[in-house]
Amino acid sequence: MDRKQTYTIALISFALLSLEMIWTRILAAEFFYTFAFLVLSLAILGLGLGALTLRLIPRLDTITSIRNSLIVGGVMILVGPPTVYRLGMSFSGLPGSFAMLGKLILVIIILSSSFYFCGIALAILLKRYHNHISQLYMADLLGAGLGVVGALLLMNSLSTPIATSLISIPIFLAATFNSSKLYRYVSGVLIIVAIIASTQSATLLRSMKPERLPSIYQHWDAMAQIKMFAYPGDEARGMVIDNAANTPVYNFDGDYTRPDSGSEDLWGIPAGDLVQQFDSCRFLSLGAGGGADVVQALVEGASEVHAVEVNPWFNKMLTEGDPQGYHQSYLDSLTTDLITLPEYTSNMYDDPRVTVISEDARAYIRRHSSSFDVIYSLSSNTFAALASGSFALAENYLFTTEAFEDYWIALSDSGFLMMEHQFYMPRLVSEVKLALDNLEIDQPKDHFAIYNLPKMRRKVLLLSKRPLEPEFLNIALRDITAENFDDIHLLYPAADSIKDNIYQQIVDKGWQHVADSIAIDISPNSDNRPFAAQMGLWKNLSFAKEARLLPYEFRGFPLTKLIVLIIILVVVVLIFPITLIPYLKQGPRLSMRHYLYFATIGFAYMSVELILMQQYTLFVGPSVYSIAAILMTLLVTSGIGSRYSEALELRTVFTLIIGWLLLDILLFKAVVNTLGDMGQVMRIITTMLLVSPLGFFMGMPFPKGVRYIGPLVDWGFAVNGAASVLGSTVTILVVISYGYTMGLLLGILCYGSAWLLLRGNQRI
Repeated sequence: MDRKQTYTIALISFALLSLEMIWTRILAAEFFYTFAFLVLSLAILGLGLGALTLRLIPRLDTITSIRNSLIVGGVMILVGPPTVYRLGMSFSGLPGSFAMLGKLILVIIILSSSFYFCGIALAILLKRYHNHISQLYMADLLGAGLGVVGALLLMNSLSTPIATSLISIPIFLAATFNSSKLYRYVSGVLIIVAIIASTQSATLLRSMKPERLPSIYQHWDAMAQIKMFAYPGDEARGMVIDNAANTPVYNFDGDYTRPDSGSEDLWGIPAGDLVQQFDSCRFLSLGAGGGADVVQALVEGASEVHAVEVNPWFNKMLTEGDPQGYHQSYLDSLTTDLITLPEYTSNMYDDPRVTVISEDARAYIRRHSSSFDVIYSLSSNTFAALASGSFALAENYLFTTEAFEDYWIALSDSGFLMMEHQFYMPRLVSEVKLALDNLEIDQPKDHFAIYNLPKMRRKVLLLSKRPLEPEFLNIALRDITAENFDDIHLLYPAADSIKDNIYQQIVDKGWQHVADSIAIDISPNSDNRPFAAQMGLWKNLSFAKEARLLPYEFRGFPLTKLIVLIIILVVVVLIFPITLIPYLKQGPRLSMRHYLYFATIGFAYMSVELILMQQYTLFVGPSVYSIAAILMTLLVTSGIGSRYSEALELRTVFTLIIGWLLLDILLFKAVVNTLGDMGQVMRIITTMLLVSPLGFFMGMPFPKGVRYIGPLVDWGFAVNGAASVLGSTVTILVVISYGYTMGLLLGILCYGSAWLLLRGNQRI
């Protein structure tokens, strides 16, 4: 074996890992974030089926097959997303629609095909050079780890749509190794095609969904897709994040004293009465977005305003502007010079009272005990915040029981938290009640209230460090009177006429008392199970034609669980039986012990990988960059571990993996509590140090297993891939219901089973 084979595998893995991240970003924006589960599953499944094809059709084991497979795989990378965009696929139309189900199947075939063909090439290389599995598997994992960095660089420097085309180039380059002039010529032409296609990416990946207003600006990087449109009258700009979450940017003239600057019509949910309780108010905007909270706080006279936003693009736009991103049609329609966002808001972020922070709010709050008089959160949405998090379980930690404990600690002695949300409020009430009990607060029911704003279809939680007096409750948001009941009233503490509302019942009797009577899951979330947006319940499952699925589960339809269950059924009913077909053929066969070994380590690795990436975002912050750092560290250290897999005995490897996972379960919370107030860079470095030893040892079981099966590695690779999909999906269902600890215990069980399966076996 020469270095060309190693470089080929590294290039393939680099491209495919980057492809998973980029496609997750592209397709999560076009559809919704749960599509990330599907992309991940298709990637692993496609690779496994490609390897199985080699086992079933041995004549594919040629150098020519490697080149042909890579060229076809690269072409499918180019044509996949534009084709999917134009199919008119809509998840909301799945119930009762065979046509839409057929489109979904076609989407699955199109997106998995690139991984399938590249999987054939990978399997041929692994089979031919199985005696060098340590080096080859290292190249595979190191290439994948570098692919994480490559995807981020491409998406941030050139935009995500451009990256979608360019990421095919490493595949075409891999096809040129040991190739004839004809293959090199074809690959060169396809590279030119990929570059040309990238220049047309805005057209090729244009959403087919109708827009309420034409967008005037679009920004698309590794973090999010953001569109901006202009409201009639030029009173505000609207920002839409991943076609899901919205945030306004108001036209502000810089006059903080004019009477209508803080009008209720402008701000919607005012915080003025809270700010004015303090002579010198320190105000924290929990997810500042387009800066509406910041303007309101400045108008109301706050002495300090901390604008915390996890997406750095918003802060960049409001401090520096980005005129290059505006659509030419919009620029042509202007009768005056373009006004950038800083000018549009009178450079409010340059006000000396404003501190701008591009960081996760939980991580920032942990560093500020007893610091803020008012913490304000308006419609922060977990279903948008982590749509960019490829492989992640797509939640953040703003809405957990421990989060409310952190908010309480961060408030000053007389401080207030005001949190509004359209969907999650029953769950938030359950969590606030539990958090105050955990903190051993006297008379916890006196420290919070729930408001209903029917015309705005909003619920607002008010949490106070001091007991809330009835007189203050009636003026805290707006004046509450019998005449404006339809505008605002209290749900807790509620008037006698509405005492039977669910919020009053949750407070008085506990969430368990009302859980069976409502459609959504209202059980309190924790940092170990932070899935606030996963409100669907199996009892609401319906395939009626009139049913309409939405990417948000506030009506109780278990959409995420259904998608995951479908993937599990496909793997169990269709894919795993296919991996058994080689047993029907003549020739060498995997023993059932080895078959199960590769299945269990595939299940275990993906299970642990998913949990670590999501779990450590609590410590680092739920940014695509922190997730990428965790994923890259895990892959790179696994690759290094593969290279040195012969240095340790099998028992030692599995003992160290299981021991490290047990330490994670026992000590992770202490790590967060002890080191969580460090700066983000130090938190990322600490995370990499904590993940590296585990990744090192997790890279060893696969090459160790290959030494027992030799040229049957293609079959083992296929089984490993199918089980990896099963591991990722089963783990999702487990952690949504029971938390990360249970998911890690499942991984420990699988690693322990794998050790028992291989213990005492003889190598071939």
